[in-house]
Amino acid sequence: MARRRFFVDQVRKGQAEITGDNAHHLTRVLRVEVGQKFEITDSQRAWLASVETARKDLVRFNVIEELAAAPELPRVTLYLALIKFERFEWAVEKATELGVTRIVPVEANRSEQGLFAGAHKRAERWKRIARESSEQSRRLRAPEVADPMRLSEALKDPSTHRCWLDEQSGTRPLLEAFTLRPADSAAILVGPEGGWIDAERRQFSDAGWTAASLGPSILRAETAVCAALGVLSQMWLVADSKR
Repeated sequence: MARRRFFVDQVRKGQAEITGDNAHHLTRVLRVEVGQKFEITDSQRAWLASVETARKDLVRFNVIEELAAAPELPRVTLYLALIKFERFEWAVEKATELGVTRIVPVEANRSEQGLFAGAHKRAERWKRIARESSEQSRRLRAPEVADPMRLSEALKDPSTHRCWLDEQSGTRPLLEAFTLRPADSAAILVGPEGGWIDAERRQFSDAGWTAASLGPSILRAETAVCAALGVLSQMWLVADSKR
């Protein structure tokens, strides 16, 4: 069974600590005990470490050895139109597992009224979900979860490749929309329930974004997130294998 990975603020003189609520979660929920071995990361490097102290307010680790760095995935920003919060949270969790770099909640024309205002109150919860999912999937660093953004601001993204998912017939498949090279970055825009309106499509096109399709099925937003990030991951793996 793969070891769980935990985030620490720093590793100093061969030791690291987790305190406060995070320590409480480790000892009371995950049942971390003295002598157990886990991976720890300061978001720059990772180590294998053993638990020296396990109290309600403090978990202290002793470093055993540094771990080899995993290949760096390309920078991928997910702009996800606001949907019902329980489904948005699920999307945050799965997008994190799939290696996304940045998650940005976006207000779309068909986002339910009140979600944009309510999203500001959920930002810290979404960041916590991303952190916990990163630990579970053994990421080196957690993705950034940005504050909610208006659609016009999202379209200013400077990524190498920028596309929006669209269910309209005749739209080019995402797999063929661009070639994702290892040094590239990508931004993907996923719509709300009911999809995009024509005015938004014109707005995207005018801003230089490309429409892309995930196939003939109409997917829920959170399903589209997983499918799209899975495609981008495979595109990157193929490109990296050819270097």
